[in-house]
Amino acid sequence: MQKIQSILSDIMMAAFEDSGYDAKYGIVRLSDRPDLCEFQCNGALSAAKQYHKAPFIIAGEVISNVKPAEGGTSLFTAEVVKPGFININVTGDFIASYLEEMAEDAALSIPQEEVPKKILIDYGGPNVAKPLHVGHLRSAVIGESIKRLCRAVGNEVLGDVHLGDWGLQMGLIITELKERSPELIYFAEDAPESLDEYPKEAPFTIGELEEIYPFASAKSKVDEGYKARAMEATHDLQAGRPGYRALWNKIMELSVADLKKNYERLDVAFDLWKGESDVQPYIPQMVEKMKADGTAHYDQGALVIDVAEPDDKKAIPPCMVLKSDGASLYNTTDLATIVERMKLYNPDAIIYVVDKRQSLYFTQVFRAARKANLIGDDTKLVHVGFGTMNGKDGKPFKTREGGVMRLETLLDDINEGMIGKIRENRNVRAEDAGKTAETVSLSAIKYGDLSNQAAKDYVFDTDKFTAFEGNTGPYILYTIVRIKSILEKAAESGQDAEMGRLLSPGTAEEKALMLDLARFGSVIWEAYEELAPHRICAFVYDTANDFNRFYHETKILGEPDDARRASYLKLLSITQRVLEKSIDILGFEAPDHM
Repeated sequence: MQKIQSILSDIMMAAFEDSGYDAKYGIVRLSDRPDLCEFQCNGALSAAKQYHKAPFIIAGEVISNVKPAEGGTSLFTAEVVKPGFININVTGDFIASYLEEMAEDAALSIPQEEVPKKILIDYGGPNVAKPLHVGHLRSAVIGESIKRLCRAVGNEVLGDVHLGDWGLQMGLIITELKERSPELIYFAEDAPESLDEYPKEAPFTIGELEEIYPFASAKSKVDEGYKARAMEATHDLQAGRPGYRALWNKIMELSVADLKKNYERLDVAFDLWKGESDVQPYIPQMVEKMKADGTAHYDQGALVIDVAEPDDKKAIPPCMVLKSDGASLYNTTDLATIVERMKLYNPDAIIYVVDKRQSLYFTQVFRAARKANLIGDDTKLVHVGFGTMNGKDGKPFKTREGGVMRLETLLDDINEGMIGKIRENRNVRAEDAGKTAETVSLSAIKYGDLSNQAAKDYVFDTDKFTAFEGNTGPYILYTIVRIKSILEKAAESGQDAEMGRLLSPGTAEEKALMLDLARFGSVIWEAYEELAPHRICAFVYDTANDFNRFYHETKILGEPDDARRASYLKLLSITQRVLEKSIDILGFEAPDHM
């Protein structure tokens, strides 16, 4: 279905052409001054420079050549305002017919890619054996929304958690386990060669595992001998020592199960649960190829790729592929991950949703990947960098004790507060309060994050984000629940919202809501092109506000005219669908009551 701005632009472009001017000047956009008009075309101002004619005269000529739509009906009124603006207001009949067509469209007017792309999104990055903390929130929430946004326009999208599962942390855990329980079969001199011969049960719980890693990490910083043993254990694991590989499998099983449980609470899902370990087989051949074709060279013993470009405004250091001792780094693993992704999935784009402070790192890796021909010329590598989530003191979010807060602790705290608010509302049964609170809490967390532009730091204000008024997730959900309640009451009296026909809006509040809904497809497409979920949040908030103004000024169920009442209900049905589709892309849903 064509976007409403595209329909208006086509008409205006034809009018410019019929007036003897380049059609490109007929582009129509949303008005910067909605108090004056709904849409605007400023092409006459630009055309004046090319045609050496006053923009007011050009605009007047164009308006005189606007042709009515098929059937002779004008879709809009246009007025020329000095020095040459063309102010446009659509007719009520047009906006009503547009929304009728939109309601019949399964995609709700969301434009679809003509040639769907295959996109891979890297938006997890947790280390195994460590609990998720609030620092993982933004990557998960933004990444999940971008994944859903890319799918909404028709693309094939894979989300990859990209686990940190192969570095020194594994050697530290193995070393500490050996010190605590040297009798375990995993450390025996005659340990089995076959992994099938090791115990099926892990020799630790997830809680014990989460205690072991920080203990071992701290110990390695003050005990050089301990750190050396951990590095040796890491080497032995990566070399394939059976006992250590069997132990690694147990660490992975428990860690991944716990990670899935916590991501599930966020309603975040990954299609791929791959990690650094998966790409180790690709590294030797990749490195040899880089050496052979001259992409990489040795500098002070380290293997590097020069990635600086002549027009760089600041120095871009070389991308190190191997350290001077021959060991690999994150750079190595990330380059090998690109090799694996191209071989297995051949995506058109790989999107990394990672802290913006890693911008220089990704510049190095992306340039190295292109220079080494690890990707095709048409494959896009994109870094969506996000800012930090801060407390009210403006510093990174911490516990009251000053430590890094576990993600599940944050979720529990917000749920606990929300249950109290939900129980105050008699519309929610006591037995449903817990589930409803989880749903509303998730909206508070996700909307609170996504309503901010990703690259900006923001303050996580629990009181503000969980409020039922203002630009918050709970306010959006409350609006949707209000619509559901009205439609339920209508259905109980035998009124089917889908059977009505939209009439031309009778009030300014009704038309404002209809105009909001009509730009839904444009908003989603723009958010997709910019990978910017905050644009959807702004749209949702505007639409919720305009609906509530319409609701307060209109007797919907009490409207005596049957056709007008049916039109109202149809408008509510479309509003519900648009808001629910929007929050689904953002990654949360609305309860039935709250």
